[in-house]
Amino acid sequence: MAKLSDDYFTERKILTINKLNKTISQLPAFMREYFLGIETRTSPLTRLNYAMDIAIFFDFISNKYDVAVKDIDIKMLDKITAFDIEQFLSYITSFEYKGVHHTCDERAKARKLAAVRSMYKYFFNKNLIIANTAAKVATPKLHDKEIIRLENNEIKSLLYSAETGSGLTKHQLAYQKNTQVRDVALLTLFLGTGIRISELVGLNVTDIFLTNNSFIVTRKGGNRTILYYTDEVKAELVRWLEARKKIETLPKDEPALFVSLQNKRISVRAVQELVKKYAKIVSPLKHITPHKLRSTFGTKLYRETGDIYVVADYLGHKDINTTKRHYAAMSEDIRRKAIKTINLKNSDEN
Repeated sequence: MAKLSDDYFTERKILTINKLNKTISQLPAFMREYFLGIETRTSPLTRLNYAMDIAIFFDFISNKYDVAVKDIDIKMLDKITAFDIEQFLSYITSFEYKGVHHTCDERAKARKLAAVRSMYKYFFNKNLIIANTAAKVATPKLHDKEIIRLENNEIKSLLYSAETGSGLTKHQLAYQKNTQVRDVALLTLFLGTGIRISELVGLNVTDIFLTNNSFIVTRKGGNRTILYYTDEVKAELVRWLEARKKIETLPKDEPALFVSLQNKRISVRAVQELVKKYAKIVSPLKHITPHKLRSTFGTKLYRETGDIYVVADYLGHKDINTTKRHYAAMSEDIRRKAIKTINLKNSDEN
């Protein structure tokens, strides 16, 4: 089996932990116990997200009660009312934090409330506070959002733009002539397999098997999964692998499949900007991100198979309800297509 990009994922984990520790150091002192207490059942990234959301909560409490964040003690949690938390949810609709303007929709508010609830539940169960106040606050009602994805004509236009440079500025074209083969292969792999951006960036050359059109990805939680791709995807991967071999300045020991012009593993940010650059040309009114390319693949796969479980398995969703929530709106299309296969008078069956 091919060697996975363990060093890459270890490096990301270390960076996440460093950022987590820095964020925790800016919180009230008693919060160190909380993050130590949840360490064995959460990933560093989950704890970092909790820490960032809780930091915004304490910043709000700091301003409301006129007390520095670092001076807030655990007894303050019992002084905070359910109405305070409800005000916090209203406040984060549009707010300033550390000089930057932010907005939150229902889902973002629900995530922040979940972080605050987790904190309260932990200290309540440890008998360090009197009441689990956050549990009294209702979760914001979530509304199903329409899946933003590329249509078939937009997919063709996106790949055409990456292939030819159509629609790019002169400045962009100067770079594109050096990245054209890579960009097409990268976008084709996204659209043809629906992998996550972290999975794509973490791929090594040795993770790709051209003989049977397969490759290995490391899913969330570290699970290793073999996925398959079409001959169309294979053709672009072969082109890129051949072009990659001819990069004279690329270190021989660089394992990354996709590399930047600096001859090192391409970053998540660079991929995000790459997708944004081409997507703005073909679909300027849609906010297309790498995740939207993943949704585009999921949509096409569901339309072709009509099997939500196949889609969930291929996208790596641990909970089938996650897949149903995103693709349930397409069920009507599947039912309409299926009913056309029913023929009563001209049936060949006995």
